Amino acid sequence: MNIRRARIGVVLAAALTLAACGGSGDDDAGSGNGDGGGASEGGEITVWAHQGQESEVSALEAAVEAFNSSQDDVEATLQLVPEADYTSTVTTTSPESLPDVLEYDGPMMASLVYAGKLAPVGDLVAAETLENQTDSALAQNTYPGDGEVYGISQFDASLGMYANVALLDAAGVDYPQGLDDAWTVDEFEAALETLAAEDSDGQVLDIKENYGAEWPTYGFLPVAWSTGEQIIVDNTADGHINSPAVVEAVERFAGWREYIDPNTDDAAFVDGRVALSWVGHWMYNPYAEALGEDLAVLPLPDFGAGPKSGQGSWAWGVNPESANPEGAAAFLDFLAGDDQVAAMTDANAAPPATTTVLESSELYGADGPLAIFAESLQATCGDAEPSADCVAVPRPITPAYPVISQQFSEAFFGAYEGGDAQELLDSAARTIDLDFQDNDGYGLN
Repeated sequence: MNIRRARIGVVLAAALTLAACGGSGDDDAGSGNGDGGGASEGGEITVWAHQGQESEVSALEAAVEAFNSSQDDVEATLQLVPEADYTSTVTTTSPESLPDVLEYDGPMMASLVYAGKLAPVGDLVAAETLENQTDSALAQNTYPGDGEVYGISQFDASLGMYANVALLDAAGVDYPQGLDDAWTVDEFEAALETLAAEDSDGQVLDIKENYGAEWPTYGFLPVAWSTGEQIIVDNTADGHINSPAVVEAVERFAGWREYIDPNTDDAAFVDGRVALSWVGHWMYNPYAEALGEDLAVLPLPDFGAGPKSGQGSWAWGVNPESANPEGAAAFLDFLAGDDQVAAMTDANAAPPATTTVLESSELYGADGPLAIFAESLQATCGDAEPSADCVAVPRPITPAYPVISQQFSEAFFGAYEGGDAQELLDSAARTIDLDFQDNDGYGLN
């Protein structure tokens, strides 16, 4: 009898990178037999995933075990890579050495497609799997070059402003009740000034200065989008990422630095040092535990074209070099089922990326405490110009995204730290446009 079980292994990034440099199929990281990106005979598939928070890892391990126990045709082997090393490991590993199924961070999809590391899943997964994906998940996982969907998501991500209503009430600050009455920039600045006058050090806002990695881009592109600017139009950054409206918005944000707690201990909000925290859905559980009924979730401020939010998170794709794409697709179908999506989003408190689980979610349903995040994601801008009619915006879906992210992040925080916003954003635009030119527009012209 074939005993079905999940074989869990933590893969060290150094070993994977070494395997990638070797480019052979003989390594243990990507392949059991060097044939087809990790598939071996007997219906086996190999799965790579990032080693995130403990609750997510437990949910994923349970999902792999449940998949293997649910049928006799395919056995999945899960290999975990430390989150800090995951994306670099995938990008430096050849398609031949990648697994059958790979997790990827949403904005990296286009780069992986361009590098031949993701296959379209529209003809692989079940029709109902695609039909049940939310509009925001489909927007993040669709490649503009061919209009094909390259990934399936279990969960999404959203941004907002957490508020300590006890502190707001004590200072006499009125606050938004929903997306329709978001603070304007002037109103938000006035709220900061009022709160600061009642605060011992005048620092009343947390923007997670202590975060790194993708946060500077994910957290603050909404500032640019809220001006109505896409930042990249027709593979061109100049005139968009450095437009007068974006420069003015970045300068305005930089002017709030005196009100911002550096938050080096990541406890500014839970300890009551600040009244407001600019961050995403993932902080709901610790914030709710700390504040209870004093916690409210507000939209980000409106810089002119309505409040905006980021979207997109980890997703699952299939390696084009897989020798068992049908088995890989069956695994994706399983992960996208209600039971597994509910288990994962219960574990990480993220917005479900399927319509069925989103509708039934206690957190994100119509009366849930995080309904504003779901409402934002349901109003995705997709690939359209940000306007007052939409809220969530995908990060630029282009193979140039890593360059765009680095350049925007450096320019934004350079201005925040006192640099000239116009000069910094002009430089970012030149670097991004040069990257497009050097790569012939990545075939997206």
